[in-house]
Amino acid sequence: MKIIKSTILAGALLLCCSLLAQQKPVYLDPNADIEKRVEDALSRMTLEEKVAMCHAQSKFSSAGVPRLGIPENWTSDGPHGIRAEVFWDQWNQAGWTNDSCIAFPALTCLAATWSPEMSVLYGKVIGEEARYRNKNILLAPGVNIYRTPLNGRNFEYMGEDPFLASKMVVPYIQGVQSNGVAACVKHFALNNQEVDRHTVNVNVDDRTLYEIYLPAFKAAVQEGKAWAIMGAYNKYKGQWACHNQYLLNDILRDEWKFDGVVVSDWGGVSNTKEAIYHGLDMEFGTWTNGLSEGASNAYDNYYLAQPFLKLLKSGEVKEEEVDKKVRNILRMVFRTNMSANRPSGSFGTQEHALAGKKIAEEGIVLLQNKNNVLPIDLSKTKKIAIIGENAIKAMTVGGGSSSLKAKYEISPLDGIKARVGSQAEVIYARGYVGEKGQRQDGLSAGDTFDNRSFQELLDEALSAAKEADIVLFVGGLNKNKHQDSEGDDRLGLGLPYEQDKIISELAKVNKNIVVVNVSGNAVAMPWVNEVASIVQVWYLGTEAGNAIASVLVGDVNPSGKLPFTFPVKLEDNGAHALKEYPGVDNEVTYREGIFVGYRWADKEKIKPLFSFGHGLSYSTFAYGKVSGDKKEMGINDQVTLSVNVKNTGSRDGAEIVQLYISDLKSSLPRPVKELKGFEKVFLKAGEEKTVSFTIDKEALSFFDADKHDWVAENGDFEALIGASSTDIKSKISFSLK
Repeated sequence: MKIIKSTILAGALLLCCSLLAQQKPVYLDPNADIEKRVEDALSRMTLEEKVAMCHAQSKFSSAGVPRLGIPENWTSDGPHGIRAEVFWDQWNQAGWTNDSCIAFPALTCLAATWSPEMSVLYGKVIGEEARYRNKNILLAPGVNIYRTPLNGRNFEYMGEDPFLASKMVVPYIQGVQSNGVAACVKHFALNNQEVDRHTVNVNVDDRTLYEIYLPAFKAAVQEGKAWAIMGAYNKYKGQWACHNQYLLNDILRDEWKFDGVVVSDWGGVSNTKEAIYHGLDMEFGTWTNGLSEGASNAYDNYYLAQPFLKLLKSGEVKEEEVDKKVRNILRMVFRTNMSANRPSGSFGTQEHALAGKKIAEEGIVLLQNKNNVLPIDLSKTKKIAIIGENAIKAMTVGGGSSSLKAKYEISPLDGIKARVGSQAEVIYARGYVGEKGQRQDGLSAGDTFDNRSFQELLDEALSAAKEADIVLFVGGLNKNKHQDSEGDDRLGLGLPYEQDKIISELAKVNKNIVVVNVSGNAVAMPWVNEVASIVQVWYLGTEAGNAIASVLVGDVNPSGKLPFTFPVKLEDNGAHALKEYPGVDNEVTYREGIFVGYRWADKEKIKPLFSFGHGLSYSTFAYGKVSGDKKEMGINDQVTLSVNVKNTGSRDGAEIVQLYISDLKSSLPRPVKELKGFEKVFLKAGEEKTVSFTIDKEALSFFDADKHDWVAENGDFEALIGASSTDIKSKISFSLK
């Protein structure tokens, strides 16, 4: 009898265990449909738990639901590397010893590669670093359009052209999210200046909005499948962008069907009711340090915290409003830190550093190279003079939220010295001194301050230049206030610290002057005809010096091209020509409309200093005549355009073949031409390849604001193949019927 009872009991226990196993909550089942997981988790949450997920609990995190095993959400800046850990309620670094990251090149450099392959590599490696540090939201990439060369944050973005930015942002997102980390694309939208960024209301017509400022965000959402979007600081239609009915509900949710999370920029929320109803999901950084309001827990006073909860409990706001937000948050959680397929990531590795170096090398742009002064021939060069503070300046620190605690940073001076070795003597003179002081997070600029006078520094530089075979002037901008830095715009187009005078004086004593410009923005170059070569090297991160050296000595054949126009003077830019920047009384109107960058230069017949898409090589490339597979296309047809490109030089290299489309007759004003295709083709010396582009009506369309739709009009078009926006090699006509 005892044996029978034991058997029955054991069976009952097994049955209970089986039932319990079957009753495992759906939200904890990583193999279940995400929408079912979301609804199951939502049904188990209290009102307080829901609200807690909608606002920050620390500087960079928001609450999970510990009772249900739902983890916290941890964010990290930023576009170029994983930020050092900070104290719970402060911007100051927490002093960890294991959070030094690999610093990757700035996104202007990535855009200058014109290579989707480099973009997916970038996203993959920065995503691995974020994942290893257990961040599930990476506050990147930035795709705001380059409207003015004075914008202090242009270095974080992907240039002036919406098509180029659209094609480069998608692989970055896919690379990041393959690591189970949400890419948070920013700053949505119209955040194109730092002056008055918290207060300015942007006035822009619908056509310009849809043709210029939204395409990269749309591609990020619909093609890249981004899991998060960050709102901007500015206003649009009189509403803050972080809780904006038109941007977040009408466009992002309704038109584009975005199903991810909308995150506020830090301190970008200012109204509870608007935050509830106008599309925001997660509030961060209100009163920025988290402590300005309330004595015990300032985060309870956030607009989407206790004020939100009170409205819900009173019935003034329906619970469905918080449910909408929490659904989006949970969906992201299940895609990231509760995903069964999330890899473990890696951090600070040599593999990541070398990936950054590869991206840097492909993004460096050779702007000018008279008499083939570059690459440096080390068999004939005895002495190299390196002049300029940027040769020794740390550039991974400062600049605002992109500031990093890098594992290491190779300076241009050290990189060139290491590569040259004993083959030539390298001498250094500082030439000029920038601002003395501390950078964000309490880190210094990485070099000692020099108290010598300008004349003393100049004399030393001239002396070094006179005895050298070649002079490398490494200058440009830096990450200080009013340069390439968040929070402030530049005060002018010229170089700071009297660099223009120094370059001109150097050119008088040595004809082999190479200007290595470190910046994320266009700069004026009044000395352009006085120097032999100009190289645009951006902010290149951890391996900066090694990447620069590899290009200067010819280990790498430069292949980058400009992602924005370098104007001769500020007035050659549309926003400045029309005196619409930075606005008046917190109102800025984009009166140049769709004519941004090269579109403005073409329209006004202005010759740029260096054109959009421009970049030289140590090789040469010959273009054949473009051909098309048909002369006439229907509205649902495609046209394939082909051109042969041959490397006619003695070095292997890469050329970026660009396709522009011109609408020869339109009912609305249109740009002279618009970029609609590009391909980076690698060719061995003497090799020839055929490059083809297939386009459809999308490449021919403009946005009709009256119809609120894209329209392709019947008529004649031209396809133009070029090496830049002003170096058109061949063109062909076709028609749309």
